[in-house]
Amino acid sequence: MTPSAFKTQLRQQGKTIRQWADEHGFPQRAVYRVLNGLDKAHFGRAHDIAVAAGIKAQAPQQLAA
Repeated sequence: MTPSAFKTQLRQQGKTIRQWADEHGFPQRAVYRVLNGLDKAHFGRAHDIAVAAGIKAQAPQQLAA
């Protein structure tokens, strides 16, 4: 799913980005940064947001060497 498709889906559900962020325990500003492409979501909190939004697939767990 693309960020625009995610935003459209939220609109269809009658939810705001802020509501979605609160429901999932993410800071609103961080969610906006991911959805607007300012954070690339390769790792960390931005990645977690993208996975929760369905924008990125969950990365497989890597085993420590």
